[in-house]
Amino acid sequence: MKHIMITGGGSGLGLGMAQRYLKRGMTVSVLDLLVNEENQAKLSKAAAEGKTQWAFFEMNITDDAAVAQAVAEAISQFGSPDLAVNSAGVVINKTVADMTPADFRRVIDINLNGSLHFASAVLPQMKKGARLALVASLAGITSNYGYSAYAASKFGVVGLATALRYEYEPLGIHLSCICPPEVHTPLVDKERLEGNPISLELKKTAGCMDPEDACDQIVAGLDGRQWMIIPSFTGKLTGFVARHMPGAFNAYIQMTVKKLLKQYPIEA
Repeated sequence: MKHIMITGGGSGLGLGMAQRYLKRGMTVSVLDLLVNEENQAKLSKAAAEGKTQWAFFEMNITDDAAVAQAVAEAISQFGSPDLAVNSAGVVINKTVADMTPADFRRVIDINLNGSLHFASAVLPQMKKGARLALVASLAGITSNYGYSAYAASKFGVVGLATALRYEYEPLGIHLSCICPPEVHTPLVDKERLEGNPISLELKKTAGCMDPEDACDQIVAGLDGRQWMIIPSFTGKLTGFVARHMPGAFNAYIQMTVKKLLKQYPIEA
């Protein structure tokens, strides 16, 4: 029976992936700050369907010692993970002018430093043939208006995953980098209430995915041992244009921002 370890598995994409693996009969360790009662019930229902088990290990992804302890406890209970996924993350949708340096550091600490904390803790415990997956974002390829902190963190995750790929794949540990476009999760609901309107309009370029569809495509990509997993055709197309036609992509974004600034003028 395989062991799947997922940080941020208490909600959002992490929860969706955990449910899918449990239904397959795999054991799942969920590493997170908390798992509310509703999501505990979802995980237990999925485990009953797959005739398997799951366990929660409390940790704060920004605390490297806490992450290492949670990873060690999960391995002690279920063994070395066959797949370890870092899905813990946070988003802030503010321009540099509207953001404090503390805001920026918090996003970097959770998304980028947290990815390093998890990778550093779990990789030495993984066996040949196992896979580490880091959840980045399409914003880690394209960026966006009002995404200086979030995009910087996710560009960093893509770079970290790439470096780890060079370091660990020759040793038999495989890497995946997951770069979804916007997915309708609780984080997105919060962002829509508080986010910059120009940024929210630009995000429509790649579309917003249903979380069930996003999780299905991500898990399929992991099953296929893909390196770069970008769910949705629109997401793939947006990422392709940003990477391979950067001049055209920049011109389109700049033109769109200028139009949106007329609709949403910046107050002095």
